[in-house]
Amino acid sequence: MMAFLTGPWSLLVMGGIFEMAWALGFKYVARNAPLWQHAAVLAALAASMVLLFAAMKHLPAGTAYAVWTGIGTLGVATIGILVFKEPVTITRILFLTLIMVGILGLRLSGDSSH
Repeated sequence: MMAFLTGPWSLLVMGGIFEMAWALGFKYVARNAPLWQHAAVLAALAASMVLLFAAMKHLPAGTAYAVWTGIGTLGVATIGILVFKEPVTITRILFLTLIMVGILGLRLSGDSSH
């Protein structure tokens, strides 16, 4: 498993996690929330972009961007279902599974240089 997340791939995973944080922050931080909450969302956004930028130095742009957005999409949708009680349907689970298969497929394709 550790070999699966080495170098630029670990940067993408971390960037995807920060993407989840800012996306959820955009959704759930109220307009009149304390300034520190808005700052945390902006910090997560900046960290996410910096990590994507660093990963793209070693991976094809299409692969890096697809994986980064896929991780964010999967994470936000999963948190939405588990924490915020968003709808769960067979179709939604099917397409989230397809995103996961796409991420794994891109990683396993060995496309690690541009």
